[in-house]
Amino acid sequence: QVQLVESGGGLVQAGGSLRLSCAASGRTFSGYGMGWFRQVPGKEREFLAAISWSFDGTGYSDSVKGRFTISKDRAANTVYLQMNSLKPEDTAVYYCAAQSQFRWGSAFRENAYDYWGQGTQVTVSS
Repeated sequence: QVQLVESGGGLVQAGGSLRLSCAASGRTFSGYGMGWFRQVPGKEREFLAAISWSFDGTGYSDSVKGRFTISKDRAANTVYLQMNSLKPEDTAVYYCAAQSQFRWGSAFRENAYDYWGQGTQVTVSS
């Protein structure tokens, strides 16, 4: 059974940085894609970034491009989200997700992901 466990959230001042981790287990992830999303109460889950597990390639939403960086460590079965220049509007619960049979055309779609972590809270103070 696939498990995704996020960590690294917390409270940070505006302009600061955090690095989120997503530890994946339960199978080999060849062919998968991994994504990061976030959600604030009352709003839909927002796509942030995605990465192919097997190949080079990353994708970002316009809202975080240039500030956030997604990366992977296949030996450690872990995906990261480095978040720099954080703003109060980045405050949300951040989720890691895994998509089997990954396709870039569906990387941004929440309903294309098969597995989700429990989320980690990120709070950016002004």
